[in-house]
Amino acid sequence: MAQQELKRDLANRHVQLIAIGGTIGTGLFLGSGKAIQLAGPSIIFAYLTVGIAVFFIMRALGELLLSKAGYQSFTDIAQDYLGPRIAFVTGWTYWFCWIMIAMADIIAVGVYVQYWFDIPQWVPAIICLIILLGFNLLTVKLFGELEFWFALIKVITILLLIGVGIILLVIGFKTDAGTVTIRNLWEHGGIFPNGISGFLLSFQMVLFAFVGVELVGVSAAETANPRKNIPSAINKIPLRILFFYIGSIIVLLCINPWTELNAEESPFVKTFSLIGIPIAAGIINFVVLTSAASACNSGMFSTSRILYNLSRSEQAPSNLAKLNKNHVPGNALFISTLVVSVGALLSKLIPAQAFGIVSTISAICFIWVWGVIIVCHLKYKKTCPQLHAESTFKAPFTPFVNYVVLTLFAMILIIMLFANETRSALLLTPLWFILIFMMYSYRTKRKEK
Repeated sequence: MAQQELKRDLANRHVQLIAIGGTIGTGLFLGSGKAIQLAGPSIIFAYLTVGIAVFFIMRALGELLLSKAGYQSFTDIAQDYLGPRIAFVTGWTYWFCWIMIAMADIIAVGVYVQYWFDIPQWVPAIICLIILLGFNLLTVKLFGELEFWFALIKVITILLLIGVGIILLVIGFKTDAGTVTIRNLWEHGGIFPNGISGFLLSFQMVLFAFVGVELVGVSAAETANPRKNIPSAINKIPLRILFFYIGSIIVLLCINPWTELNAEESPFVKTFSLIGIPIAAGIINFVVLTSAASACNSGMFSTSRILYNLSRSEQAPSNLAKLNKNHVPGNALFISTLVVSVGALLSKLIPAQAFGIVSTISAICFIWVWGVIIVCHLKYKKTCPQLHAESTFKAPFTPFVNYVVLTLFAMILIIMLFANETRSALLLTPLWFILIFMMYSYRTKRKEK
């Protein structure tokens, strides 16, 4: 029936801004403060490294998605190249990834609201979640429009910050922290003030800042022209994000010596406070608040579509594939929203640690998902040489770059093991994979009976 199919109502501008909205969010506006404290100015090289790796992951994903007309997400790809067990684990893990991201974002909403109002973090978190649920229950086109404008606000803000920063650099503007100068990048302990160890420890938060860019793959099923829109989005978005991240971080560090930034607050709000425009700081806080809401909005969209696809492939309860009159998977959306609300509970029970815990777990699970994409591409190139030869969107520098990216992921996991703030989350996360593998075994045995 027509009602059981997702509508292809997302235009190219929606697809591109959805991925930007899902990625430029809490990781940059809040998480960058923590990353800067760990690495100092060398954080620029950390963002550059992960950004380049993400670009190659996206190119591999793009080639795979366009290699077969029936692919709607990378779980379909994993099914073909790595088998049903890995597809099952990857699908559910990707859902869990976005649940963690959405949790981090609603926790951040509570933090930002406290800039104006002295209320518990969990209160605005729940209010935000209810509002976003209402929007997501309506048409996918409305979701696309909402996310388009959310993301546009973020992009304009970052471009404004970069523009203002350049002007302040040219005129040598003085703040309470000193003169705005490019020398701030190396005059406060050097480029690597905390040594190589600080630089390496920042990679977890930097990786978290990039999670979500592959959402263009999940939205493939709802684009009007996938063969045109997906390559366009994949080629443009990673480079744009890299520009936004690198450009804004350089400007932040030129205006503020890295020693002046607090890991617990948004460096963007702090920067505009230092410039001496209090109302601007309030406006920027509003922007980063909408940014967190935007990323959470992308998370809710993503998790509901993942559950829908899992249900369609008989990897989740069948009622999660049911669409409402607006062609939106309402049941899947309600379930995902209910689980995301646990983030509000965490912000009530452990407000200081909540963001760090969920961002670390999210980063670890995304390493699995991105790793599966890379491994699938390796197998695709080996087993389907004709498809690769006929591809109009070949991933560059493969298979060499695939192995480089996998090595980077292994290095980040090892670093997490040695960092006090990430070790616990790293050691606990395997419990998720044990649970999902057990679920698959149980499901398989039931089918055999």
